[in-house]
Amino acid sequence: MSAAKIDFNDRLLSLGLARVAEQAALASASLVGRGDEKAADQAAVNAMREQLNLLDISGVVVIGEGERDEAPMLYIGEEVGTGSGPGVDIALDPLEGTTLTAKDMPNALTVIAMGPRGSMLHAPDVYMDKLAIGPGFPEGVVNLDMSPRERVEALAKAKGCDTADITVCILERPRHEAMIAEVRETGASIRLITDGDVAGVMHCAESEETGIDMYMGQGGAPEGVLAAAALKCMGGQIFGRLLFRNDDERGRAAKAGITDLDRVYARDEMVTADVIFAATGVTGGSLLPRIKREPGWVETTTLLMRSKTGSVRRMSYRTPTWPHNEA
Repeated sequence: MSAAKIDFNDRLLSLGLARVAEQAALASASLVGRGDEKAADQAAVNAMREQLNLLDISGVVVIGEGERDEAPMLYIGEEVGTGSGPGVDIALDPLEGTTLTAKDMPNALTVIAMGPRGSMLHAPDVYMDKLAIGPGFPEGVVNLDMSPRERVEALAKAKGCDTADITVCILERPRHEAMIAEVRETGASIRLITDGDVAGVMHCAESEETGIDMYMGQGGAPEGVLAAAALKCMGGQIFGRLLFRNDDERGRAAKAGITDLDRVYARDEMVTADVIFAATGVTGGSLLPRIKREPGWVETTTLLMRSKTGSVRRMSYRTPTWPHNEA
């Protein structure tokens, strides 16, 4: 039976996906705070690829570590899995926040999403202008054509609160200085993050826990698709518009089959079918606790979600650090 004819059974695959995220986190655990971003990322990549190849899927990496000529493993277009299961798209970031890991700063995660073949936007490795809010608001209450001020004012009106009660998450980058100034002029507060904008977007979906109402700013397009997969499970809205700085980047878009360079993608256009999503905490933060290490043992916490059912699981995994059978 061909992969295309085998149904994508998200329920059966979900636990396997959680294991993929767990093992990538465990592989990078010993490198937290060691100052070596490349080593931490490579450890997570190796572990994630090894675990993916144990799954009974015919998988294709659509969001990965880079183009084939840039990344030796988990590159865009790489085929993973045993080849005997359903055809699936895979979006992943083996270590979202390599700098956060190297410096032992909050919110480093291992992240992976899986959906039926053809369900995820093949976003080129360029910047994306992003805007996200949590669940419970009318469609289009905010949009990318609004100014930062208008976005804050519109969300405050929809929430029935003052703009001073809104908190916006923004990547701390020089390119965002004008945006940050305009948001602050509204009286809203800003949670600046140094890296990890998938976690930044996910914070919007759990605003009561995280205190963040909105995410905005320019970051990697691949991370935008991963964030859309998360919000498809958690609820909320995200909008993204690809940004191109030169002809090389426009060429990457053409290679990915993108012809409308100015298109604004909503969540369900970036991820068109039901998906499963898993993230494991590495350094800890407001979404997930850090990896816990004690003599002889290590423990992780994984967020596992299915958009089809809206189910959200938080799973603890405790394993001995001495040689033992595989998880």
